[in-house]
Amino acid sequence: MDTHPETGTPAPKHETRDANLRRLIQFGIGLAVLTISGLVVSDVVFHYFARHQTLGPPASPFENVRQLPPSPRLQVTPVQDLDHYLAEQRHELTTYGWVDQKAGVVRIPIDRAMELLLQKGLPVRNASTPGGQIQPGEVQETVPKGYTPE
Repeated sequence: MDTHPETGTPAPKHETRDANLRRLIQFGIGLAVLTISGLVVSDVVFHYFARHQTLGPPASPFENVRQLPPSPRLQVTPVQDLDHYLAEQRHELTTYGWVDQKAGVVRIPIDRAMELLLQKGLPVRNASTPGGQIQPGEVQETVPKGYTPE
């Protein structure tokens, strides 16, 4: 253990004198002067270049033309867009209309389609098919046993 050379008492393990207040104040003032002078010099240089160096013409004649980003784009009014979409879908499901007039394909309301399905029944597999497998282009002819529509 270290001892004090004059008194023979144990030496403390911390700083025994205060920090030099004069040096701390000088450092703070110097730091403030450097910061303020740096800001003033930056301001002077900025204003010099703003007055004496113009940017010139734009690099491209198309610089000021607004180009739309590629799809998909953000929706401006998503709530109204969803309402419009749902109204269109509801209209498709509840009205009659042509799907392909040349081919004679029509659209019927979904409620009517379910009624027709219940009347006619679902197509079933042909019993003569080997292994019970359905063949390409084949349609089931009867409703499977135990099937009851709700």
